[in-house]
Amino acid sequence: MIEVTAKLHHGHVFLSGEIVECSITFSHPPSPSHKVSQSHTDIFESLAWASAQIHCQCFTDSKISKDNERLHQLTFADTALGASTSENGKIEIATKPKILFCDLRLSPGQTKTYIYREKIPSDSPPSYRGQLVKYSYKITIGTQRVNSPVKLLRVPIRVLPLCEAFLSEAVALCNETTEELTPANPFLEIRQKERPLDLALQSLQNITARRNPNFYMITNMWGKVARFCLFKPAYKLGEDIIGTFDFTVATINCMQVSVSLQCEEETTIDINKENSKQIRIITFSKHHEVCLGYKYTQLILPIPLHVTPAFKTQLVSLKWRLHFEFVTSTHKGLATPSVTDSDWQAPSEVPIETMVWSLPIRLYSTTPIHVVQGVQTNTIHRLTIR
Repeated sequence: MIEVTAKLHHGHVFLSGEIVECSITFSHPPSPSHKVSQSHTDIFESLAWASAQIHCQCFTDSKISKDNERLHQLTFADTALGASTSENGKIEIATKPKILFCDLRLSPGQTKTYIYREKIPSDSPPSYRGQLVKYSYKITIGTQRVNSPVKLLRVPIRVLPLCEAFLSEAVALCNETTEELTPANPFLEIRQKERPLDLALQSLQNITARRNPNFYMITNMWGKVARFCLFKPAYKLGEDIIGTFDFTVATINCMQVSVSLQCEEETTIDINKENSKQIRIITFSKHHEVCLGYKYTQLILPIPLHVTPAFKTQLVSLKWRLHFEFVTSTHKGLATPSVTDSDWQAPSEVPIETMVWSLPIRLYSTTPIHVVQGVQTNTIHRLTIR
């Protein structure tokens, strides 16, 4: 018996373009002391080969056009993993397999560890579990005994999108060369060159930290409802969306307000050989407040760490927005009573109207370590080969 253990040392979350590192250990547990081997070769366990590669599988709705399903499709061509996988999804990304070893022999109690490193392609789609399209990433570790079927150990990972503008800007900065006019000083520490990924994260931090308050006057056909202020338009995963409502400028009563964080998933389908858009709206966080008689109130809406930031592929695009629902009324009996009114009573029936409004926002990734700390998952996976 051989036990295969795969461990992700830096968590299961990575950015597109980042290097994945996974340690893969093959061990032969010692046999019970009362077991007597029939020959010298019985004490060894052997494996013919082992390889590892990263796969991104795409699962789509049955209505999506077959032409779109074939975009950027890869297969397990010319590898032994092709005959072993039974997944129904299409292979969107498949890195080149890396051979870990050939003809491994382990004596009882012996252990061998191999380090698998692979860069996630920068143009790969992110991990996403939508209603129309799903992208799923796994490190597939395959191994085989002689004249035995291939055994697979799948290690799920999550890939976050990184805006191409940030990455291209970072690469341009790294490629800039400046001549040193001063003589070299052997006592000064040599400054290490920054990686494009680190510079891209710096650009991301600058964009999402920049405060740029925007004010919106919300009105309907009867008059002004409220004045809304959003302090910044760009956010990272795990942040709070903060805004304020000002009802002092209103000319009609706003009884209650609801704000939802929604994503808009859009893809292309074929209906009678004609392309059309298919859209799904998914709601995550929601803020609800009864605000009748308020002059001011605030909005605090958390962004979950498990959601996928905005991205776009040739198959699907994902956008984020704030969806508002205002319940208003023009009933005169809702006038705010004065301090001297001691017998004021609310009307038993109030005619209301509901108005909706959607405000687009920009949602970006965050550093993988923040997601790992907030979303706990198993980073050690095992497989037993008998």
